[in-house]
Amino acid sequence: MKKLTAAQLALFIDHTFLKPDGAPDAVRKLCREAAAYGFASVCVNPCEVARAAKLLKGTPVKICSVVGFPLGQCCAATKAFEAARAVQDGAHELDFVVNVRLLKAAARGRRSALNELRRELELCVSSAGSAVTKLIIECCFLTDDEKVFACRLAKEAGFDFVKTSTGFGPGGATVGDVKLMRRTVGAKMGVKAAGGIRTLADALAMIGAGASRLGCSAGVAIMEEFKARG
Repeated sequence: MKKLTAAQLALFIDHTFLKPDGAPDAVRKLCREAAAYGFASVCVNPCEVARAAKLLKGTPVKICSVVGFPLGQCCAATKAFEAARAVQDGAHELDFVVNVRLLKAAARGRRSALNELRRELELCVSSAGSAVTKLIIECCFLTDDEKVFACRLAKEAGFDFVKTSTGFGPGGATVGDVKLMRRTVGAKMGVKAAGGIRTLADALAMIGAGASRLGCSAGVAIMEEFKARG
């Protein structure tokens, strides 16, 4: 892997705050840190998109939000509405959670499930407009064959990225999953690793495996560790 500068490393990071609780000024702090370190984006819950967009106006930091988070079990029309509203509020990027149960049924060969899943994925992409789209496939619930199946469907539907995890499941990103996803989607599509990326070693391992974006709440700690190592 080519040696990174601090600025290059920062552009891999979606600085994330998706907790249901936290300090009242957590999103303000998140945005301030993202601007200071030059992160690619802040990733926030839908109700915080408009606020984050206002706080980061005039900076190059993008606003990312989540759709169908964290279970992906809402109706396709609900996901489409949520996506369109997030874009209206100022989101530049959207991370959609796949319906894992529907995905598994489709992967087992149930034709009706496959058709329904394809319609949902296409609706997600179209509802995002010009926003960058990422599909969270929640690897911890999938076999390797199902991960490959999900990645191929995401690419077919026109998603810009596939993403490993919500961070709310029983497992997060692994080097093995990132490598598998990168092999499946090829060099041009994005792969986002998320969940459990807490140290510089974690971040560099994911980038080395083929991740083009990292979703993490420990972005500041990672950058400070990078700077301390010179």
